[in-house]
Amino acid sequence: MIKTKLNSNDELPLTCSRRGTCCHGKIVRLNPWELKCLAEVKNLTPGKFRELYCEYGGIILKFDGAAGWKNQPACSQYSGNSGCSVHGARPLSCRLYPLGRKIQSGTSGYFYNGSEFPCLDGCPEVSGLPHLTVDEYLRGQNADRFETAQDSYLELMQNIADVAFMLLLDTGLAGSDNRETLRLWRKAGSESPAELAEHIGSEWVDFLMIPEISTDTGNPVSFIKKHYDLLQKKAQDNFEDLQTDNQFHEASVLMMRLALFLSHGIGADTEGLADHWVNTAKSHGAVD
Repeated sequence: MIKTKLNSNDELPLTCSRRGTCCHGKIVRLNPWELKCLAEVKNLTPGKFRELYCEYGGIILKFDGAAGWKNQPACSQYSGNSGCSVHGARPLSCRLYPLGRKIQSGTSGYFYNGSEFPCLDGCPEVSGLPHLTVDEYLRGQNADRFETAQDSYLELMQNIADVAFMLLLDTGLAGSDNRETLRLWRKAGSESPAELAEHIGSEWVDFLMIPEISTDTGNPVSFIKKHYDLLQKKAQDNFEDLQTDNQFHEASVLMMRLALFLSHGIGADTEGLADHWVNTAKSHGAVD
């Protein structure tokens, strides 16, 4: 596969054919704000939407519909008669498809894998549609608000990891010859969302994925700010009375697993993040 970086004025030979080939056999990851947006369109609570249509605590959308293109299962939100049933609230990964988005050194960019767009294979009629620049395509997909949400959750993920660092480095745990904490941090980077959800437990997974926030989803920054405040308070309430090294160890591993679980939902390099955070902790005196 070839990863090709795109410029904002590069042209894409596609808009959308509505045949739905992009709605079959994919992995669609969700952040908590996107999950709530989808639930609102369905007139469901986030918890009920997750129960019906998501896997692994809500981090991934189910693809359990009728087999379609190349005999692959359809997205749970796809109808063969009418297409996407949640089109107005579709997640960022759906809006960007077939593009990928990467953030490096604070700058975002777009790319695609392969020598030509998959839409040309699945929906060849798009070749007769007007070409769009990357900027035009993204504007047409109304991707900006969803990119803002993704970036805000990237920051929230780092904030959760910072709590794990604090519990390791600011409590004396790192200087106690403890090696198990970093070993489990690193191991968590290679665990699947299902494994992480099992380790984290339903209480924390629920607090992350279906927070009780009344703020309208129209403003993702406001929603995610309230979400961060709730998570921060829960961490304070749960960890303020910790005293032993083992308690600090368990809490630090829990927070790191929570950060890495969220990283799956925002499409980050989970294993790379875990390695980076382990090496950062080692540079501050922790050992593995």
